[in-house]
Amino acid sequence: MLRTLLRSTRMSWGAKNIHMYLLALTYASAADPFRFLAGLLLVTLLWGALYSLNDLTDIDNDRKDRMKRKRPFIENHVDPRKVLLFVGILLLVSLAGACLLDRVFCLILLLMVLNQFLYTLPPVRLKDTVIAPLASTATNTVLRLASAAVLLGGLLMVPVPVYVLMYLAGMGTYLMYKEMRGLTTLVSTAFCILLAFSYLLGYISILQILLVIVPPFLATVPLYLSNFRDRERMVEVADVIYHRVLVTIYIICILVLLFLR
Repeated sequence: MLRTLLRSTRMSWGAKNIHMYLLALTYASAADPFRFLAGLLLVTLLWGALYSLNDLTDIDNDRKDRMKRKRPFIENHVDPRKVLLFVGILLLVSLAGACLLDRVFCLILLLMVLNQFLYTLPPVRLKDTVIAPLASTATNTVLRLASAAVLLGGLLMVPVPVYVLMYLAGMGTYLMYKEMRGLTTLVSTAFCILLAFSYLLGYISILQILLVIVPPFLATVPLYLSNFRDRERMVEVADVIYHRVLVTIYIICILVLLFLR
């Protein structure tokens, strides 16, 4: 049972947190390494709880999805009450730690929880509405970036256009997963235009683009191709590139920026 619960936290998906924390770190002239890493750990713990909750609430739908049939709560019987207890403990620990670390940081984590509850749980369950692309990965990407920025000096340490860029990137990724080709093209075009604008006005440098924009973009290529052929295989390739290969590189980059510069 414990192994199933731990698997449901999808710790490899902590790549999303690591990615945004690295981006924020590239804007900081100085950082408290242990405070920053503690924040990253707390955010990852919080999202582990939210992923477990998502798997529990989606269990009936996931059974019908060929790509999600290996989710831990489908492969192994679970007691919903024990899952909820597990989720509650993780949320309590992560939010308590966040409150001790920084009050604004804790508030942002609470917004993550609220957003995910509205997205996942009835009666609202935005996941089943037309505004799902606006409320899921896109919003959470911005909140992840904001939580890192607060630990490094303040929300506006990261330029506003960069927050918008990450919002569009998160939305585009969501739309690719959902095979919404037309909207994916529209959002991707808006992202490229804003990226050029941000670079020309100095909001983002060429080094930042090469480090935190280009690699994830390359990871989305097989994801985009999954809309046309061999969907299951292409999604798997995209996941390996982003959640395993890039996350390793990004952890090394964070450690270098924190301890060696």
